[in-house]
Amino acid sequence: MQDHEKFLYKYLNNASPTGFEASGQQIWLDYIRPYADEYFTDSYGTAVGVVNPGAAFKVVIEAHADEISWFVNYITPEGYIYVRRNGGSDHMIAPSMRVNIHTDEKIIPGVFGWPAIHVRKGDKEEKPSLENIFIDVGARSKDEVETLGIHVGCVVTFKDDLMELNGKFYAGRALDNRIGGYMIAEVLRKLHETGKKLPFALYVVNAVQEEIGLKGAGMIANRIKPNVAVITDVCHDTTAPMYNKITSGEQVAGKGPVLTYGASVHKKLLDLIIDSAKKHKIDFQRAAASRATGTDTDAFAYSNDGVPSALISLPLKYMHTTVETASKQDITAVIDLIYSFLTDLDPNYNFKYIE
Repeated sequence: MQDHEKFLYKYLNNASPTGFEASGQQIWLDYIRPYADEYFTDSYGTAVGVVNPGAAFKVVIEAHADEISWFVNYITPEGYIYVRRNGGSDHMIAPSMRVNIHTDEKIIPGVFGWPAIHVRKGDKEEKPSLENIFIDVGARSKDEVETLGIHVGCVVTFKDDLMELNGKFYAGRALDNRIGGYMIAEVLRKLHETGKKLPFALYVVNAVQEEIGLKGAGMIANRIKPNVAVITDVCHDTTAPMYNKITSGEQVAGKGPVLTYGASVHKKLLDLIIDSAKKHKIDFQRAAASRATGTDTDAFAYSNDGVPSALISLPLKYMHTTVETASKQDITAVIDLIYSFLTDLDPNYNFKYIE
């Protein structure tokens, strides 16, 4: 296994829940440090590698580092644990899942329990909800749970590792969006190894707290004050069962990066990215966003005095589950597209719509 693959598995398998991203950010920084001229972090943990620091024109490529998770919210006298969301965690998939509860001292294993099929009432059976899903850590009292170091506010993550499907896909938890952190790191590595010199400063940003409202991106945008921002995140592969293409469009894992049209996406910047895709023969797909993209693109676009921003998305199956699935071919294509755009970009280009 090559170094970049070892990084991918180490980074994806590490827990990095919203508000608790530090361990994952350290893995990411350790990997990108040899390829950047300098790096820095902010108070909440966003990590940034910089090429050509000091150049007047500043370009950001960005992903977000955090994953959805749970918080311990209530411990019953009998030792069962009820939770609340940290980000958009899915209560429907919780029953029977294994979890890690992150205490101040160590990780405690647990399981989301659920009544056996034998005792449920057919068509009238109760469905999983935030009010009835619970964690069992093998304790028989609240005191026993607390003796393990578990308290209200401890963060809980699903216990699942990255795997491959058919040699063509990666599947696992937290591809949304640590696979983005991997891709921007690989762009940085490719720039370093090809020796390509950019006529502008490049800020490779791995932002925190996207899953609760694009918070890290807003903070770092105000610090960097970029001239251009290109965001990478995931979007839905809509070919799997139970998706509605009429409302969600058609995006297919394996057919290339998805380029989004929308109010926060700067059309002239998007056109430059499309030009690079066509020039370098990189297949891509298109999508439309109503009002907002729901990604860090929106935070960068509306920061400062307005920053021309665009979104390059990776089609993903089964978002916010433990088996998020993405095409290896698409991952490579996103890396190639961002790299190609950067090497094509003229810092003297005029992004204004009207003179």
